[in-house]
Amino acid sequence: MTRWQRLSITGVTLGTIIALLIAACAESSEDSKSADATLRPTATPTMAASASARPKAVAPAHAARQTRSNAANAPLSGMPQIAKPTNIYADAGAGMLSDVVRHDPYRIYVPNSGGSSVAVINPHTMHVIRVIQTGLNPQHVVPSYDLKTLYVTNDQSNSLTPINPRTARRAGPDIPVDDPYNMYFTPDGHYAIVVAEARQHLDFRDPHTFKLRHRVKVDCPGVDHIDFSANGGYLIATCEFSGRLVKVNLHTHKVVGYLNLPNGSPQDIKLDPSGRVFYVADKYRGGVWLIRASTFRVMRFIHTGTDAHGLYPSRNAHFLYVTNRGSGSVSIINFRTRKLVKTWHIPGGGSPDMGNTSPSGNVLWLSGRYNSAVYALSTRTGRLLGRIAVGLQPHGLCVWPQPGRYSLGHTGVMR
Repeated sequence: MTRWQRLSITGVTLGTIIALLIAACAESSEDSKSADATLRPTATPTMAASASARPKAVAPAHAARQTRSNAANAPLSGMPQIAKPTNIYADAGAGMLSDVVRHDPYRIYVPNSGGSSVAVINPHTMHVIRVIQTGLNPQHVVPSYDLKTLYVTNDQSNSLTPINPRTARRAGPDIPVDDPYNMYFTPDGHYAIVVAEARQHLDFRDPHTFKLRHRVKVDCPGVDHIDFSANGGYLIATCEFSGRLVKVNLHTHKVVGYLNLPNGSPQDIKLDPSGRVFYVADKYRGGVWLIRASTFRVMRFIHTGTDAHGLYPSRNAHFLYVTNRGSGSVSIINFRTRKLVKTWHIPGGGSPDMGNTSPSGNVLWLSGRYNSAVYALSTRTGRLLGRIAVGLQPHGLCVWPQPGRYSLGHTGVMR
């Protein structure tokens, strides 16, 4: 079954308004807190369980430690230390390239999801210099956790195409993997998480051999995008076709709970620099939800534009770029004030979808999903610097190399 067939047969689950009212009432007091629970070493209650009012016997110290270590809000063991608690993107600033990628040529990798190829663009000349053949329906170009390989997720061919970023060429034969619509890596690097959208699975696989290790079934059609808490203890995934978010404990690989977004179709998700708020683009609502990380509850909604889709932090971590695919525009949200500050419109229209900023942060590269094009926008003025013709339905565009210590996957979620 194709992704387009899945789109036509799945509906949107209506959410409840009560959660919105409760979150709004609690917001003022929550904002006064100096730090979010996701940045603290101790666990906090999740939406699925809370402390009982009845007194309980005191557990042995080792048992208490075990309980804390397995709580969703507890830090993930083995994850690199958070560089700066107030900015989880502190090591992904302009020009902060790892030694691993320092000699990789600056290239733009564009999966043409309407076919079986990836276009490779030289950003200096703004021309396609190579076309790499892949499996059918390539959706995203995903940097590996160790930054050494780019993987193309071939959704309908059930395979990954490896690319060597040093040569910008195929690195070997396709790797068999079931339903790889998207792919991420756990913050400790122990697993690749293949987002099997059609199967409604999150498949935890070996990050090198891609052998299946654990499978998490989620009760929400259209699971497709993920981001992780600041301390790595849990992930939140968006479910496009059911208007839901799902929270998964990364210590236990168990679902913690779900959150309904009223009349929504959530797309990309991104954690703010402070680790306190998840931003969720919503296609149907035309904007972005703010979800409080510590409570997994809606804070508010910001209207940006029709078919809001991709989310990308600026290199200085001051702003969030929101692509509005249906209105041919990019909106900018200020992370500090949590308000919309401006919107750039692509001249002549377009369908900006996914991408990322350049290593310097001066250019925002985006695929034009319904226009067989790639856009290059100045992040200083929003001016269109280039429009490059590519193949059919360009989707999860990857800018490489990217600053950062390690990759959490997708089109380059770097920390």
